[in-house]
Amino acid sequence: MGTATVRIPEEKRDILRIIAGIERTEMKEILSALIDEYIERHKETLDLLSKPEWIDIIARGKNEVEQGVAGKRLDELAD
Repeated sequence: MGTATVRIPEEKRDILRIIAGIERTEMKEILSALIDEYIERHKETLDLLSKPEWIDIIARGKNEVEQGVAGKRLDELAD
């Protein structure tokens, strides 16, 4: 497994060291778990952005909102 160097502000690094010591774990294990959680939270976004048709739909919707186009009622939406 490859590694990467990550710059962490000193005060956050010190707190992370304290937590790692209390939990009797390594900082890299804590960071790895946090990265896994972050990736999981963003999988849906990545999935949507990997579909060009969705990007177009989102862009059109954003433009409509900016132009003040009235939205649709729930009964007007396609199933």
